[in-house]
Amino acid sequence: MTSLPKNAPNSTMKDAPIIHYRNPKSGHCHKVELFMSLLGISYINHELDMVNGAHKSTDFITKNPFGQVPVIVDGEHTVSDSNAIIVYLADTYGSIYPWMGATPIEKARVQRWLSVASGELAKGPAALRLEYVFGANIDVASALAITENLLKVMEDTLTDTKSYLATDSLTLGDIAMYSYIAHAPEGGVSLQPYPAIRAWVNRIESLANFIPMASSPIVECRL
Repeated sequence: MTSLPKNAPNSTMKDAPIIHYRNPKSGHCHKVELFMSLLGISYINHELDMVNGAHKSTDFITKNPFGQVPVIVDGEHTVSDSNAIIVYLADTYGSIYPWMGATPIEKARVQRWLSVASGELAKGPAALRLEYVFGANIDVASALAITENLLKVMEDTLTDTKSYLATDSLTLGDIAMYSYIAHAPEGGVSLQPYPAIRAWVNRIESLANFIPMASSPIVECRL
């Protein structure tokens, strides 16, 4: 079991736990839950019955007008969108550890991977998994092409930097990318051709307080 990087917090005291509205099979929700666990934050998962439209209910729409998970309620603050949530958590509970990078160029690199998580990751591996696990209707050919390019870029980046995507240490860039990359095989994408990515996945999964995402059946590989 690997400890968090130097200066990263391993426990956080709060008056009341954060309430985390989630779908347990969502990589966006897992990203948030993983980061809270790494920070040692007390939280309670509130599972939404999305099949029956709980995320579109009047009560939930007041928390996120877009009707999407994840959402956290931290005392008087309600925050939605997975990337926005992990930035909030890092700023609020991340102590002095540079989760967003320590220098201007590191901050830019972390922000780049947050953007990739909202772009190429969502349109590629996450979309393919959405199609298989949830039966979504997507452009599979486009998602496969995006995924193939993304994995090549990640493999090259991790081969160059050796450890993490944005800097030499774990950052929010890694947290934002991990869940859907680790579960890419559930969308028919093999990680076997990408040794640097597999080493990166193992590195994150070796962190103290790591928690896994609920697994789904793995579809026959399409890449």
